[in-house]
Amino acid sequence: MPYRFYTADVFTDQLFGGNPLAVFPDAQGLSAEQMQRIAREFNLSETVFVLPPERPEHTRRLRIFTPKVELPFAGHPTVGTAFVLAAIGEVPLNGEETRIVLEEGVGPVSVRILAREGKPVFSELTAAQAPEFGPEPPSTEELAAVLSLSPEDIDGEGLRPQAVSCGVSFLFVPLRSLGALERSQLDRVAWQKILSGFWAPDVYPFCLNPTPESYRLRARLFAPGVGIEEDPATGSAAAALGGYLGVRDPLSAGTRRWQVEQGVEMSRPSLLQVEFDKQGGQVVAIRVGGSSVLVSEGNFGFEPD
Repeated sequence: MPYRFYTADVFTDQLFGGNPLAVFPDAQGLSAEQMQRIAREFNLSETVFVLPPERPEHTRRLRIFTPKVELPFAGHPTVGTAFVLAAIGEVPLNGEETRIVLEEGVGPVSVRILAREGKPVFSELTAAQAPEFGPEPPSTEELAAVLSLSPEDIDGEGLRPQAVSCGVSFLFVPLRSLGALERSQLDRVAWQKILSGFWAPDVYPFCLNPTPESYRLRARLFAPGVGIEEDPATGSAAAALGGYLGVRDPLSAGTRRWQVEQGVEMSRPSLLQVEFDKQGGQVVAIRVGGSSVLVSEGNFGFEPD
């Protein structure tokens, strides 16, 4: 039987920007193997298969696949699926703000959907896991080789590389200039040798805005281990970035908001909003949100086994 699907561009308010996502609002009857094959056919960063929740107080259960593997959590699929379900009427909107809970491999993920004139315009997840900090990363020289840069390009604004996870681990590599970020190219041979077996093999180089007090940065994401050469917008990385930035922020209590640009070098400009709350000097909550737009809908003629 045919399975209905929708595609959306996530972390953008413009068609053909952001990160494309495919969503199957009712994936009942599909096996994990079939889901993986469909994700490989779409060949987007992720494809989401929506199922009934295991707990009745939750909204839906999500299974998220890259072209290569299933993920326990991913940000742009979570934010984008919430938007799609609301846009097509699968999730009823309760005025200007609607809160739902999506079941994922990391546990229940809370999502807030903002609406205007009865239509969703913004969705925001709250990270289900507190930031976890990984082992010491490879040397500056090795990371420079992975990114096809010189060691002098790394460690911008007094920051240093660090591996962080809020459900999916990423290696954050601060760069000294926007030019270095634009020149970055993943060296697959160096990556295989240096990072393929590391706690956080996905590489997230970034550069702060020339005026750090603006709380804005630009980033890229290379994740060959899960079949993504470069990702135009990565919500799970943005959540972990909230942990990376939060522990370095002198703020003792309150909320800090960052704007993260990604996908510019891919001609898929994306804008992610990252917020973290601190109490007593500790990061206690991280949120990631953005706009989305519907792009297409259709039927996938896949027969269950």
